[in-house]
Amino acid sequence: MNISQLKKLATAALFSAGMFAAQGSLALSSIAPIANCKYVVNNSWGSGATASIEITNIRSTVINGWSVNWSYVNNRVTGSWNGAVTGSNPYTASNLSWNANIQPGETVSIGIQVNGNGAIEAPIVYGSICTNSYSTSSTATSRSSSSSNIPSSRSSSSSIVSSSSALSSSLRSSSSSSTLACSGVQQCNWYGSLYPLCVTTQSGWGYENNKSCISRATCTSQPSPFGVTGGACVPSSSSSISLSSSSIRSSISSSRSSSSSSLSCPQGNSWPDCPWETWNPEYCALYGPPSCRSSSSASSRSSSSASSVSSAGVTSVQLTKLMGIGWNVGNSLDAIGGETNWGNPLITQQLINSVKAAGFKTIRLPVAWSKFSNEQNFVIQTAWMDRVEQVVNYALNADMYVVMNIHWDNGWMQPTYAQQAYVNNRLKIMWTQIATRFANYDDRLLFAGTNEVMVDGDYGTPTAEYYTVQNSFNQTFVTAVRATGGKNATRHLVVQGFNTNIDHTVNFAKIPTDTVSNRLMMEVHYYDPYNFTLNTSSNITQWGKNATNPSATETWANEAYTDAQFQKMKINFVDKGIGVILGEYGVVSRTNVADHETYRNYWNEYITKSAYTHGMVPVYWDNGFGGNGGMALFDRASGAQLYPNLIQAIVKADD
Repeated sequence: MNISQLKKLATAALFSAGMFAAQGSLALSSIAPIANCKYVVNNSWGSGATASIEITNIRSTVINGWSVNWSYVNNRVTGSWNGAVTGSNPYTASNLSWNANIQPGETVSIGIQVNGNGAIEAPIVYGSICTNSYSTSSTATSRSSSSSNIPSSRSSSSSIVSSSSALSSSLRSSSSSSTLACSGVQQCNWYGSLYPLCVTTQSGWGYENNKSCISRATCTSQPSPFGVTGGACVPSSSSSISLSSSSIRSSISSSRSSSSSSLSCPQGNSWPDCPWETWNPEYCALYGPPSCRSSSSASSRSSSSASSVSSAGVTSVQLTKLMGIGWNVGNSLDAIGGETNWGNPLITQQLINSVKAAGFKTIRLPVAWSKFSNEQNFVIQTAWMDRVEQVVNYALNADMYVVMNIHWDNGWMQPTYAQQAYVNNRLKIMWTQIATRFANYDDRLLFAGTNEVMVDGDYGTPTAEYYTVQNSFNQTFVTAVRATGGKNATRHLVVQGFNTNIDHTVNFAKIPTDTVSNRLMMEVHYYDPYNFTLNTSSNITQWGKNATNPSATETWANEAYTDAQFQKMKINFVDKGIGVILGEYGVVSRTNVADHETYRNYWNEYITKSAYTHGMVPVYWDNGFGGNGGMALFDRASGAQLYPNLIQAIVKADD
């Protein structure tokens, strides 16, 4: 993103509105909210990017027809989908016939591809329907000459065009050489926990001075009352301007007729873990989706979930490029007997927000359903379905992709002829219920049918019986989901190779017959070499080209082997239009072994990068335990980073 140019545009907007006139007073009042409009960069590759313009109806009435505008400094649109895009900077996007009406709480999205011509930008989206415009009045007698940067479609009332995301972060303008001078010690209040602010890290989490830290941009993206706390910062140059998110929110909030108590979370819960359906319109108008949903603007749960269609129309291979690097919230909803039965606390919005802030873009959500279903007819309990849906919404609220499955679930998917009819019937019944519940969710939610299907105890090459039956499970899953209709008719679905083993997948997997083209993905897992990755009793504690002790290093499964395995997946699936998910990988910590962490970091860095460059979506397996023998990256209770260096080694793969 061209930060300096965006800052200049923001400053020009403020000056044009008379907010910083030499003499005069400022009056800030909100225009009646209709929709939140924002520009989201989904994927960038240096010379270009794909992005989406998201329009969310925050009113209780339907929006009938819409049009929005935006402009760049250097970027230019080269393609678009899901909207009629016209103009040549500035651009205008308007509805097509099928997405003209935006229901209350619903979001539509226009996809665009841009040529960078420099840094990738995230411009302000504006238009008559956008709630992120504020009218101003001033007695000022002078204005900045920079106002020529403001879109010409601005009304005579000099409304300030700003995106909801811009309101959630500090709005600052300065020359490229100006800085903030701060007095006192500032920290980041990250959803109730204090962390140091990073000095050099510009986004996400960092690790500086032997401590985890949070970048200022990420810290200020939180809703009030969280954010930067401590000593105040002022521009070091008189030409610089700084508006903090708290001051903007304070100004907006003071102009509202509602009392401050109307913006608090009901039922005594603390933000953001209160149910979205309890949040009132004022709260949502202030903070905006995806952080919240208004109860008055949602007549059904689907309106909270169908918050974007940014992935609509893309192939499975194209979608994998948008999904980036992923993280498993393992040993929680997949725990046999209940979410906390394997020692992890309940999943919270705070945890998912922390994962997103660290740089992950996809959540894999393993789920065990059978404990909460009828043993005779396999009907899933409503309460369990509600809880799974709540966690799915946590991830969607954080604007992440979600891969939800039926996990091990006590091992009832035995791939034998004797069990084939039983398993396929049970799969059909359960996936019909799950898919029906989520039928209106957008393409950020993917379903994965099974997990590591094998005959118990048999880790050898599968017999023809085993892989034939396992392939039938994949077909049953796809057929059952498609039959539920809605957005499931074209949803991206993930099937697995036998025991998610790469060689077995290449040799024996059969792609299911589907009613739609290019919407299937194949999933494999990678834990080679086992003695290094998972065997805590092994003396194999080093890996890769930097290993110094041959007796502590395996003679196989090195970098070249990894690349060769992933190349098999690329040739046999990615190159043939089937996206690939590397659904699990990782190395247990061995805190009792000197230097093991160095090799663990390197293994994860190399596997992640190799998988990503071979067209796969790497999804790290986190089991929630951070001690010796564990694989956790985050403290499940607070969201704090347990291994910042390891996290950075993983997430930088898609830089």
